[in-house]
Amino acid sequence: MVKNKGSNSAKVPLPLALEAPYAAPATFNDGLPLPKIFVFDLDYTLWPFWVDTHVSAPIKAKDNNSRCVDRWGESFSFYPAVHSILQACRARSIPVSLASRTNTPDLARDVLKALHVIPSFTDNPAADNRSIRALDYFEHIQIYPGTKTQHFTRIQQSSGLKYEEMLFFDDEPRNKNVQVELGVTFCLVKDGITKEEVDRGVWEWRKRMGISQADRKSGEEKN
Repeated sequence: MVKNKGSNSAKVPLPLALEAPYAAPATFNDGLPLPKIFVFDLDYTLWPFWVDTHVSAPIKAKDNNSRCVDRWGESFSFYPAVHSILQACRARSIPVSLASRTNTPDLARDVLKALHVIPSFTDNPAADNRSIRALDYFEHIQIYPGTKTQHFTRIQQSSGLKYEEMLFFDDEPRNKNVQVELGVTFCLVKDGITKEEVDRGVWEWRKRMGISQADRKSGEEKN
């Protein structure tokens, strides 16, 4: 993992261990509303590197697409929880999107094609255990230099969803401007996305929507 964001080079010890067994974030199973779309930044949110600084094209997939290596043999992959989070969203038909201002959008897409989302272990013989390109999990993709408000304006136009229905995970505090200017709920990610960070973001979104823990307790009492 890249320890110093200021470094111009990175050695990422990979593959990173995946979270197992598969489990969705707790908020996905508590019966309360969820955002209509989850939007993620890339660098230091879904993966522990700056793709336009640390990765040198061309890249090549390794170890059944669980990681990739660049021209210098440096290895790169997602944070461990990414696989289970993306699968949990897909299982609940919640679209996921990307908003990244990287200066190398083509390279970022190449990494997303090389890295696959590894299927969860299951006892269901009918389950599809094939890995899927990470890029294919995302909709309304915005990867290009610009502002996050530009990214979200296009996501809104493409998806037809309201800004208030969106939840955004990003590692840079300055990008909270999408919440101030547009109404998107912003969740600051400090050390890469985890299921706990997803839960924290969902509760922040619920708080802004006027939904509280008391609503969950009330629902449990009615049942």
